[in-house]
Amino acid sequence: MKANYNVDKKGFYGQFGGAFVPEMLFPNVEELQNSYLKITQESSFQEEFKSLLQQYVGRPTPLYFAKRLSEKHNTKIYLKREDLCHTGAHKINNTIGQILLAKRLGKTRIIAETGAGQHGVATATVCALMGLQCIVFMGEIDMKRQAPNVARMKMLGAEVRPATSGSKTLKDATNEAIRDWINNPEDTFYIIGSVVGPHPYPDMVTRFQSVISEEIKKQLLVQEGTENPDYVIACVGGGSNAAGAFYHYLDNENVKLIAVEAAGKGIDSGESAATSVLGKIGIIHGSKTLLMQTEDGQITEPYSISAGLDYPGVGPIHAHLHDVKRAEFIAITDDEAMQAGLQLSKTEGIIPAIETAHALSVLDKKKFQPNDIVVINLSGRGDKDLNTYIDYFNL
Repeated sequence: MKANYNVDKKGFYGQFGGAFVPEMLFPNVEELQNSYLKITQESSFQEEFKSLLQQYVGRPTPLYFAKRLSEKHNTKIYLKREDLCHTGAHKINNTIGQILLAKRLGKTRIIAETGAGQHGVATATVCALMGLQCIVFMGEIDMKRQAPNVARMKMLGAEVRPATSGSKTLKDATNEAIRDWINNPEDTFYIIGSVVGPHPYPDMVTRFQSVISEEIKKQLLVQEGTENPDYVIACVGGGSNAAGAFYHYLDNENVKLIAVEAAGKGIDSGESAATSVLGKIGIIHGSKTLLMQTEDGQITEPYSISAGLDYPGVGPIHAHLHDVKRAEFIAITDDEAMQAGLQLSKTEGIIPAIETAHALSVLDKKKFQPNDIVVINLSGRGDKDLNTYIDYFNL
């Protein structure tokens, strides 16, 4: 039996996924489940989606051969330049898709959650583009460490609401967004930023982000004469950039997939976000997945120097890929990630987001062969993280 890596009719990847939602939200989720595939596969939807990705987002993004980095690590390293998307990260691919879906469903009010702020900016951007009301929930701590993105959201016309409970980070922003959705089910569409949440969100977001691996295949064919790299590497918080980069390679076992998580100050330090190592099966934000939790099922507060990777769970698609050993999971500490970010900046003149720097750090952890083709998904640019880089390196 060939393993199946795509979602089943009930929204499960193996034993992970599903839709565990309050009764008040069931009609919204059911409406999405019944309509998302039909609407998104209509030719008019696809034409508008592809046109906006090309004319507005700036796709296809380059697949850049990193010559000096390749020489340093004695292998062939390609960077998929999602940092060159409009708004500075891959997040816009998904928000374009979801805003088009929201409009077709007649929704007039958009809510979103954000950690690093990139999804918030991408949501505020498409709401401005389409003239829709936008409310973004963001943890109070993340608002401080990602102040430039908060300013961007406000300039784009969004209202940014602080989440002041719990760890005041992404998990708590998501809780607030779900509460809002329960209170405003009729006119509100919740644009989720990662491959998390109740079905159909993980599948829907994966499909919108799969443009990444679709382009990698075409670009590699031109540059290397093959569609298939030996490795695809991507960082994973919730996991949308990784899901997009992996999607068209899931069934090809010759392409090795590496998912990179945030080990924070060390896996056993008590300050980490390495869900694949520390997580047990549980339910968070409407989905059954791997989740960092105490013995009695209370969610453990995650930690990472990167605001986009400190989520206590992982998308159900990644929980499944880990479970069936289709993807190798590697945990990278704050220090390792920061050094990798500096290395790319000095070697290739590209300052990566700290999330992305975690993926780059695998180059120092793993030995690749000289003829290996290694594709790293450069999920975002480092502008939003300059203050963190400045503080860390005393720049």
